[in-house]
Amino acid sequence: MVDETVELRARVERIPLLAGSGEPRLIAKGFSEDRKYVVTKGNERFLLRVFDLRQYPRKEMEYKALERMRQENVLCSRALELGRWEEANLGYIVFTYIDGDEGADVVCSYPEETQYEIGLEAGAELLKIHRYEAPDSVGSWHERERKKHERNKEQYRGCGIRFSGDARLLAFIEEHLDAMTDRPNRFQHDDFHLANLVVKDGHLSGVIDFNRCDWGDPIHDFLKIGFFSADISTAFAVGQIHGYHQGREPDAEFWRLYSLYLAMNLVGSVAWTLKVHPDGLNDMLARIGRVLEEHRNFETLIPAWYTNHTRKKAST
Repeated sequence: MVDETVELRARVERIPLLAGSGEPRLIAKGFSEDRKYVVTKGNERFLLRVFDLRQYPRKEMEYKALERMRQENVLCSRALELGRWEEANLGYIVFTYIDGDEGADVVCSYPEETQYEIGLEAGAELLKIHRYEAPDSVGSWHERERKKHERNKEQYRGCGIRFSGDARLLAFIEEHLDAMTDRPNRFQHDDFHLANLVVKDGHLSGVIDFNRCDWGDPIHDFLKIGFFSADISTAFAVGQIHGYHQGREPDAEFWRLYSLYLAMNLVGSVAWTLKVHPDGLNDMLARIGRVLEEHRNFETLIPAWYTNHTRKKAST
């Protein structure tokens, strides 16, 4: 049997853009089913994503969306080539490589004010991402999201794991589901948080990993702040919200929808973790507990981390 690395190297040689490059280096991070590699050719580095060929139609959508991101001047990877390796039932996308470090790893090495500034930059990029309107062929957001919530709710009830406060959480969601009606249908990154942002020299270098991209309410892209970013850097999280709103405080509608989407995500997260990353269940349950505490079991729409930070800034 030919070694997998040798086979990959031979396939990479058939991509004119990467022919003559060095050994692909695997990036062993994240939960995507794609395999990611850094490929160096001369003084240039590229990102190569290899995926199951059955994912090709979705990857075409991602590829076209990234071309639109280029037109909107979004600070992100550029998709350079999309192709197939039919004999291996694989497809690939070649991207430009963004130099820097994962935001989650380095943001706290900067002063708090710099963390806030990086958040402002991230929010400004997210606003540009959301300029892209969904095609007419995409169904209404609230209908799709209601169906998804019903599936997640059934999976949660059948998974055998419960977290404290789930009854109140489910009641809160039912009380606010109508808020999704007639919301805008825009392009979503759908995994926008510090682990998918690259930082260098105290600034945002770019947004990466659009492989979960979708269409729907732009505010849905904020839920990962509360789940994955605020506990790392509250200053960054507040900055992202302010950057998106161009320095203004978000209105009541933003907080209602943000809290609704965050609550719905909590319901779906348990079954997802059991399926994709069962070893991370305790961490996920701890995150859920933290979010519930920050929202007082969703008696409050604005999380404590945001309120405390803005009060602190106002008093200095």
